[in-house]
Order: sequence, then structure tokens, then C-alpha cells
Amino acid sequence: MAEDCIFCKIVRGEIPSNKVYEDDELFAFNDIHPVAPVHFMLIPKLHIASLLEADDSHAALLGRMLTLAPRLAKEQGLDNGFRTVINTGPGGGQEVFHLHIHIIGGGHIPPMVR
Repeated sequence: MAEDCIFCKIVRGEIPSNKVYEDDELFAFNDIHPVAPVHFMLIPKLHIASLLEADDSHAALLGRMLTLAPRLAKEQGLDNGFRTVINTGPGGGQEVFHLHIHIIGGGHIPPMVR
């Protein structure tokens, strides 16, 4: 974990969060600025700055994240579907440089591209 990373601090319990899920490798918590009725983030406990830094050694971890996301979404009531977003790097709109997947749903979710 990185010393000054806000998400690493959340994982360590130094910053409070509304936890959705936790196991040995992954942590999920509600977004503090939700854009929909359900909006949480799923992160690895291992500090990976962004998807740009992920490599073959992270394949199993990334796979776990993608298979856990729908289970957690359903547990949060998103039986009809949800959006997943991974902002990658400054050019991709990433603001916190710790890999994370936004899981967003409930209510009306507008199309991403018109």
C-alpha cells in the first residue's frame, strides 16, 4: 500500500468509509459523491496506480474484481443491470491514482455516448 494514497488509507481504516465488501484482496465502499442511487467503488488492496500499471501478474486479481462486481451489484439491488467505469490515467479522467472500478446503477442512467 502507498503511504499517502487516499484509497490505501481507507483500506487501512485511517479514513472512514461506508464499506460494501472486504476480503483479503479486495475492498468496496460507497462513493462519497454518488452519481446514482447506487454508486460504489471496488478496489484492490494492493496499490496499483491505474490500469496502465497492471500487467500479467495482476490477471487473477483483475479477474476477481470483474467477477465480484456483478455479485456486489446484485446485493445492492441492481438486478436489472449497472454500469462499470474504470477511469485510467489523467487522459481518462482518473482523479484518485489507485485502480478502482465504479459500479453505478439504480434510477435512470443516461447513455454514455449520444
